[in-house]
Amino acid sequence: MKTVLMVAEKPSLAQSIAKILSRGSMSSHKGLNGTCSVHEYTGTFAGQAVRFKMTSVCGHVMTLDFLGKYNKWDKVDPAELFSQAPTEKKEANPKLNMVKFLQVEGRGCDYIVLWLDCDKEGENICFEVLDAVLPVMNQAHGGEKTVFRARFSSITDTDICNAMARLGEPDHNEALSVDARQELDLRIGCAFTRFQTKYFQGKYGNLDSSLISFGPCQTPTLGFCVERHDKIQSFKPETYWVLQAKVNTDKDRSLLLDWDRVRVFDREIAQMFLNMTKLEKEAQVEATSRKEKAKQRPLALNTVEMLRVASSSLGMGPQHAMQTAERLYTQGYISYPRTETTHYPENFDLKGPLRQQANHPAWADTVKRLLAEGINRPRKGHDAGDHPPITPMRSATEAELGSEAWRLYEYITRHFIATVSYDCKYLQSSISFRIGPEHFCCTGKTVISPGFTEIMPWQSVPLEESLPTCQRGDTFAVSEVKMLEKQTSPPDYLTEAELITLMEKHGIGTDASIPVHINNICQRNYVVVESGRRLKPTNLGIVLVHGYYKIDAELVLPTIRSAVEKQLNLIAQGKADYRQVLGHTLDVFKRKFHYFVDSIAETPPPSRPGTYTTDPRLHVVAFPPARPVTPSTYQRGGLPGPGGYDSRLHCSLSGMDELMEVSFSPLAATGKPLSRCGKCHRFMKYIQAKPSRLHCSHCDETYTLPQNGTIKLYKELRCPLDDFELVLWSSGSRGKSYPLCPYCSNHPPFRDMKKGMGCNECTHPTCQHSLSMLGIGQCVECESGVLVLDPTSGPKWKVACNKCNVVAHCFENAHRVRVSADTCSACEAALLDVDFNKAKSPLPGDETQHTGCVFCDPIFQELVELKHAASCHPMHRGGPGRRQGRGRARGRRPTGKPSARRPKDKMSALAAYFV
Repeated sequence: MKTVLMVAEKPSLAQSIAKILSRGSMSSHKGLNGTCSVHEYTGTFAGQAVRFKMTSVCGHVMTLDFLGKYNKWDKVDPAELFSQAPTEKKEANPKLNMVKFLQVEGRGCDYIVLWLDCDKEGENICFEVLDAVLPVMNQAHGGEKTVFRARFSSITDTDICNAMARLGEPDHNEALSVDARQELDLRIGCAFTRFQTKYFQGKYGNLDSSLISFGPCQTPTLGFCVERHDKIQSFKPETYWVLQAKVNTDKDRSLLLDWDRVRVFDREIAQMFLNMTKLEKEAQVEATSRKEKAKQRPLALNTVEMLRVASSSLGMGPQHAMQTAERLYTQGYISYPRTETTHYPENFDLKGPLRQQANHPAWADTVKRLLAEGINRPRKGHDAGDHPPITPMRSATEAELGSEAWRLYEYITRHFIATVSYDCKYLQSSISFRIGPEHFCCTGKTVISPGFTEIMPWQSVPLEESLPTCQRGDTFAVSEVKMLEKQTSPPDYLTEAELITLMEKHGIGTDASIPVHINNICQRNYVVVESGRRLKPTNLGIVLVHGYYKIDAELVLPTIRSAVEKQLNLIAQGKADYRQVLGHTLDVFKRKFHYFVDSIAETPPPSRPGTYTTDPRLHVVAFPPARPVTPSTYQRGGLPGPGGYDSRLHCSLSGMDELMEVSFSPLAATGKPLSRCGKCHRFMKYIQAKPSRLHCSHCDETYTLPQNGTIKLYKELRCPLDDFELVLWSSGSRGKSYPLCPYCSNHPPFRDMKKGMGCNECTHPTCQHSLSMLGIGQCVECESGVLVLDPTSGPKWKVACNKCNVVAHCFENAHRVRVSADTCSACEAALLDVDFNKAKSPLPGDETQHTGCVFCDPIFQELVELKHAASCHPMHRGGPGRRQGRGRARGRRPTGKPSARRPKDKMSALAAYFV
């Protein structure tokens, strides 16, 4: 019997699809990686009896990254990342062991059916799965087709069975477009991010510069937020005046009348109009009108509109809303939530989803009436050719979904019912009045038929007082005419909903990636989310965008990314060459990068950076003549046409540094004195802003420090190699702590040391703070770590691994603990000399001193409490011996007569010890 392997994108989807196709008669078991289950059942495929194996991945199997050495920021010029740095596909999550899992399940299979999500990312994952599975599948004979693609939009019996009956092939062009986007974002983003992060880290102390990221989509997204901020800051309020009149009706009611001139900006003129009307006693009716109008039902729901409403009305951020929608989809409550389409196909079964809601307690009456009277065909929207609009597929209650998911599901369902409802009809009445020479009016609305607003009450026509019945020539008594003084107000900060609209309008990101880009600028501290989910740029975000505008506006304007997105879509349609688009786009950004690097600290040079446009004849990028962007264009928020930025416009402007200096303080003016420099012996300043570091203003040197902990001076002790004062890093009273030399940590003195290591990993043979003197033996949990005594932890002594998070608390209240030069005969770990507190000594009689192995000595074993790891001894599991982890020549001082004076120079010191 042949075997068919079927792969979905998520474990929950695999289970739902298998349950539908097997009619519930499947058997399930956990796979190799413990995360993805395998569901097996028998059935027919291509007219023969087969065994089906349904499993899944967890999103992307592979991710794109640079080869190892190109991931070292300090050793690679960021400019090399555009072309010289080779990339490779790595497992997206190595802990899942997904490639091996797929190979185990695919071995010996005859066919594969791909049930990945039906979008470009899903097509890309299809080929990632095929790369892992095809080499281990049975070979096809006679050109037999073995690879199939299932396309579906919802997890319903009908849709899944139809997809299985109409299997196609995966789309290689769509997968290539994703590959191109990944490589462009990786190379461009990493090059700019590495350069500007390293550049600003070493210059400003109160700047959170742990990661100053750049992204081809992220940066234009930030640009929209800063553009609105600039409009607010440059806004100058203007005073204006309006006239307001009030008339009495026959029914002892009054009507407020609006002035036809709306407003004037000259007080004297407004006063003149007031003087002309305030003495009038009557308002004469000049015209009346009554018109029946309709408020259209909404278009069918797509992703962008769902995200807009979730942010503006439900208070859910785009990222959170998308995750919630995906959960509803995988559970079968809604159709696929990533779609650009707002038009239902002619053959779409609209009554089926509607019948599912016929017994729902919240809207059963509305649904039943629609089904009885006949549904209204939804409005004709945009057909993007991807998936049908987002549609509820089965009924659910708040108790089933939970409050968060229910709010989004309720909106999706109400929106769907509204699309098949009738328009809202209302009567709009208006009366025009004349008071003296001036004209006023009032309007009123009365609902005739609520239509779709019955299910979407927040869209209802506002309730207004009905107007009195009157005709031309009637008069009403004027009770008051007054002049009001008001001021124009600035626009507010962008809401997430408004930002989503701008991104969609300018082609920044896709329906799937828009939430990610907005989330990124929040996480990078470029904007903060304020009440009403408004996005206010931070100083860092503002300065970066203004700096980009000074150097190369196309880095932040949406035009270039929009052009790139069009090229990527052409790749997906098979109309553009993948390599050609990729190569030319990278060449454009490489030129921009070099221009940016040359200009960041000085006036931009007259040579212009590359610009990006599309040649419609060739579907490739080309360089057109530059067209200048005038300052008024930017102030109006206008955008240039293709190639619309000329750097010569800003030649008189200074570089980005000048903007930074206004908002952030230089390193030399930041921080507090902490430890002495080994070169000049002056105090270095400790800068707490991320990334925390030490800066010597005299030597103009900056030394990075371990993050996410506290730093303090370590007893004014100095490193024997470079004379720098040691500092102590601590993660807290219950965590690890260790001393480190700022110079050695940034410039490792030994070949077996890496940048960022502390004294607990230093293999110096005689320094009292080194691994050689304080190391005890191999870690009980990890293979490469060594347990090291923390000499600063007394009287609550600790032993911690220098690699992993194992911490052992021991010998509480002991006066002194020291690592002996002797080793345990059983496990080769170093012995400890402990001087206990006499009042709390565990030793018999009046003894207070004891030497023993922390692992083997029965007295010590009772006094050790292991944290963060399971207690197990390597000697009982066949691991490497303890001595191996202690470092070379542990505790053995060099032979020969020592120098009378220890040299300060590091290389001389090394020679004195080892030559």
